[in-house]
Amino acid sequence: MTAVLIGAVYLAIGLAFTALSGAATSRSWFYTWRFGAWIACGAAYAVHIAYEHFRSRNPPSVSAFHAATAVAVGGFGLAAAATAHALLLAAPARPPNLWRYALALVLWPVFTAVPAYLVAFGGTSALAWFQRPPDRSRTTR
Repeated sequence: MTAVLIGAVYLAIGLAFTALSGAATSRSWFYTWRFGAWIACGAAYAVHIAYEHFRSRNPPSVSAFHAATAVAVGGFGLAAAATAHALLLAAPARPPNLWRYALALVLWPVFTAVPAYLVAFGGTSALAWFQRPPDRSRTTR
């Protein structure tokens, strides 16, 4: 459930910052809004990983899976929004290539979830390793 909620946050960030960058009056503002979307999504990603690790106390593989699932949900939502945008704004004389959008519905979640899993797994593994209690069996007298 948390993954779907965070995925919706990614989608909302993507759509909001896309609208802001589309209304930008100069090229520098366009890139500023796009960079802001990266920062906002990165913050949501870090909060989600922290929630999974510290609050839910999940092992690294489960935390990484949940983070990757949220990213995949957000990627699918953005692909679906792009598909809807293309269908609504297409000229009747020149319809969009629907096979490309159908392919994006599959590839965007995969291309975003795989790196998200790897980074989350590495990060939560490091957090778990640093939080390990010291080994008391090797104490010297």
